[in-house]
Amino acid sequence: MTKKATNPTDSLKIPQFIIVSSKVCAFISTKLVTSYVAKLFTTPIKHKIPKREFDMDQKSIQKTIYVPSIDKNIATYEYGKSEQKILLVHGWSGRGTQLFKIADELIKNGYSTVSFDAPAHGKSSGKSTIMSEFIASILEIEKQFGPFDFAIGHSLGGMSVLNAIKDGFQVNKAIVIGSGDIVQDILDDFIAKLGLKPEISERLRERFEEKYQVKMNDFSAYIAAQEVKIPVLVIHDNNDPEVPVKAGIHIHENLKNGTLYLTEGLGHRKILGNQNVIKKILDFIKSN
Repeated sequence: MTKKATNPTDSLKIPQFIIVSSKVCAFISTKLVTSYVAKLFTTPIKHKIPKREFDMDQKSIQKTIYVPSIDKNIATYEYGKSEQKILLVHGWSGRGTQLFKIADELIKNGYSTVSFDAPAHGKSSGKSTIMSEFIASILEIEKQFGPFDFAIGHSLGGMSVLNAIKDGFQVNKAIVIGSGDIVQDILDDFIAKLGLKPEISERLRERFEEKYQVKMNDFSAYIAAQEVKIPVLVIHDNNDPEVPVKAGIHIHENLKNGTLYLTEGLGHRKILGNQNVIKKILDFIKSN
C-alpha cells in the first residue's frame, strides 16, 4: 500500500479525543476546562528522533547542562569544530537535531553549531514547559558555550531568540523561521482549534500570568523586535498553516534592521530543509 503524499501546507491536527475531552470539561465547568487546556498548552509531544537526524545525533558531542534560573536540566549538542559558532533553537515539540539540514550546510561552510532540547523536549527531562524556559536555556547556553556569532530559531524558537536578544543575548545576526508573533493570537488559535469559546483564551492568559508572574504579551515577538538592533532575517512561508504569514510580516515591520524572505508551498516544517532557504541563510550570514 502506497503512502499518501503529505501536503507541506497541511496543519497538524489536534486528535479528536482531545477536542471531545476539552468540550466535556467546558460543559462541566469553566475552571476545569481552563485547567485542562493549560496543561495541554504547556505539554509538548516528545517525538522519536527520525532516521534523517541520526547522523547529527551520532556525530555531535552531547552534554546535559543545568539551567539554574529555571532549576532544570537540558540536553545540548555541539556539532562541528569551528570557532565560529551558531546557536540553533527548535520550536514547540521539536528537538536539537531538527535543523540538521541547516546545520550540515553550515558545517560545510566552516561554521559549527550548538543546539539543545528545550525543557520537556527530546532528551531533556520534564513534561511541561513554556517559552520563558526556552529563553532561560538560551541565556545559560551562551554562558557555557558562547560567545555565538549567529542564532537561528524556528517557530517558538524564533520568538525565543528575539526575546533572548532583548534580554541580553549577544549575536551579530539572527535568523527566525516561521516564528510566532503575538502571544494572545497563539492562545486564541489554540482555543479555536479545540472548538472552545474565545473567553477561555482570556482565562488561559490570566491563569499563566498569575502562575508565572509575567505579562504574556511581553513575550510577543514584535515587542522584542522593537529592541533588536542587529540585522535579522525573517523567513516565512505564505501558506504556513500553523503560524500565519502575517506573523512574519509584522515581526519584520517592527525590526530596525530586518530582511523579509517569503516562500511558497513549504509550510511550517519543510521550509527547514529547502535548499533555497538554506542558501538565503548562508548568504545572509556571510554578507557584510
